[in-house]
Amino acid sequence: MKKTRIVVVGAGAVGSTTAYTLMLRNRVDELVLIDANHKKAVGDALDMNHGMPFLGGGDLWAGSYEDCKDADIIVITAGAAQREGESRVDLLKRNAVIIDSIVEEVLKYNTTGILLIASNPVDIMSYITWKKSGWPVERIIGSGTLLDSARFRYLIGEKLKIDPRSVHGHIVGEHGDSELPLWSLANIAGAELSLSDADKDEIFTNTRDAAYQIISAKGATYYAIALALDRICTAILRDEGAVLNVSTLLHDYHGVSDVFLGVPCVVDRQGVRGIIDIKISDFERELLHRSADKLRNLIASIGV
Repeated sequence: MKKTRIVVVGAGAVGSTTAYTLMLRNRVDELVLIDANHKKAVGDALDMNHGMPFLGGGDLWAGSYEDCKDADIIVITAGAAQREGESRVDLLKRNAVIIDSIVEEVLKYNTTGILLIASNPVDIMSYITWKKSGWPVERIIGSGTLLDSARFRYLIGEKLKIDPRSVHGHIVGEHGDSELPLWSLANIAGAELSLSDADKDEIFTNTRDAAYQIISAKGATYYAIALALDRICTAILRDEGAVLNVSTLLHDYHGVSDVFLGVPCVVDRQGVRGIIDIKISDFERELLHRSADKLRNLIASIGV
């Protein structure tokens, strides 16, 4: 049987933590780290391999783009950090160039895998990847609002003293400041949440601003996004048909088209097999349109 392989492009905090998470959970037969700083990738691979006697199984190494050949999933986490005084549009332009060059290299060796994008701003980077690759849209997946939805569920559970795995709630739209909570669908076992408006405002604010809080405290976020990426990879490799809030290209989704946004999607071995047509309120639809318009304007500003 063909060995399963995941390639992680970018050995920064997110990429190395994602690789470590995939290794700990024994997700694939082969795991490859690629980074522009090859020495860093070699160090990460060596460090993780020293733990293999405690885990068993699997091959892990620092490689090159040639190792993308036959990979089931290529996870792209690479990207530039914002410079002091740099505008968001200028940062977008720099990251667009980085993503463009990575995708160009991947395409030399792989035309059948799934590209999983985590580089920020993830929705725009996913759109650029789709445009550059020319691949069927179902095989381009952004991490979207999967992590945001997990934060949302955690905070609701914390407030109500309920296991977050029993909380059903969605954050949709941009993975960023214009994301929105679907309070109209949030529930526990089908029951409405017993939360005041003040509670809801607090929970959503802490959900939306979680990354800022973490970055302020320790410089970067990486543990939870690594778990989110592992969850997406697992849904793909196991052909689960799991419903996950990932970023995909929308076509007349509540009137929104031609933009990647995080919405509930069915994820399996094909990638995004379909989008769940959820019912949302008029106010939520308006916020979704605002989020889409914001991203379209940013995409236009960098000439994609």
